[in-house]
Amino acid sequence: MEPKITLVDDHTLFRNGLRGLLERVGGCRVVAEAADGEEFLALLPDLQTDVVFLDISMPGIDGAETARRALALRPELRIVTLSMFGDEHYYARMVEAGACGFLLKDSALDEVLEAIRAVMAGESYFSAALLASLFRHLKTGSEEQPADDTLSAREREILVAVCRGLSNQEIADSLFISKRTVDKHRANILEKTGCRNTAHLVAYAIKRGWVEL
Repeated sequence: MEPKITLVDDHTLFRNGLRGLLERVGGCRVVAEAADGEEFLALLPDLQTDVVFLDISMPGIDGAETARRALALRPELRIVTLSMFGDEHYYARMVEAGACGFLLKDSALDEVLEAIRAVMAGESYFSAALLASLFRHLKTGSEEQPADDTLSAREREILVAVCRGLSNQEIADSLFISKRTVDKHRANILEKTGCRNTAHLVAYAIKRGWVEL
């Protein structure tokens, strides 16, 4: 199935550039554009779209509120957040609103396409450069985060590895345990934290300052 893409960003040049890149490479189709959250929400009732690239910081309704309202109307939408360095304070709100992908605006085209593939498959996607930025940001504030003993030391170790983008097999290899054990730990982590997916796990770790380079 060819994914139908909607671009929501207040910078016309950025929308035009991303549209041109996606149309040139093929495999997906840009079906709509909007300059802000209100315009996008007005289009949404009649809009046939699969993936929404949504700017995190826009005039009027911001990205988090736009995502929350859009998903209340259309829960099946896959929302990929577009951000710049320095927008870290928005990320937890975007996860809570239901965004399942996060990309920096200067991401390479290959990474944009990988994000589309991931969210279309029902997965979450975090840009590697974005995760690195978040980890650096956490170094200065981790001591102020609230204590949390919900997870065991091993589960916390696995959560950090998940946030770094490692697969369950890669985590198993690095910790010298079986993939089946990692699968069980990961299921326990999701149950204990109440998180639904990788995006929520990253937000959980961010709030507690557990992830650092």
